[in-house]
Amino acid sequence: MRYVAIPTELARHYQAGGQDANGQVPERVVSDGGGNPCRHCLRMVPNGAGMLILAHRPFPGPQPYAELGPIFLCADPCQQGGGEARPEALASPDYIVRGYGADDRIVYGTGGVVATGAIPVRAEELLADPRVAYLHVRSARNNCYQCRIDR
Repeated sequence: MRYVAIPTELARHYQAGGQDANGQVPERVVSDGGGNPCRHCLRMVPNGAGMLILAHRPFPGPQPYAELGPIFLCADPCQQGGGEARPEALASPDYIVRGYGADDRIVYGTGGVVATGAIPVRAEELLADPRVAYLHVRSARNNCYQCRIDR
């Protein structure tokens, strides 16, 4: 399994002032260093660094299961994160891990709150289900999209 960040071309679009999923320009703020995970580099946006807040839909297009919500990004171009190791951005004690089918719809019965350290085990279990094409890791408190997990 591997953790997958949002695509670089999409991050650059937002960083250049391109419209978000709501058709708005991302808000530019300064990070207070209080746990602002960048969905592209998958690291925390450092205290005092520029940060974007925007609406993101991590699906190929709108449909009833295509959740849209707020995310943070580094305001300046950053290196895409991801890979086999758990990203720095996953620093909360737990997250929602949920499976999606090849049709980009929730696979019912796959979602649940998982302790951060147990994400790899739960991800492997879910990805073994042939109905599950990929997973989302989302905030257990606010349901905000964090990253994707692929086989």
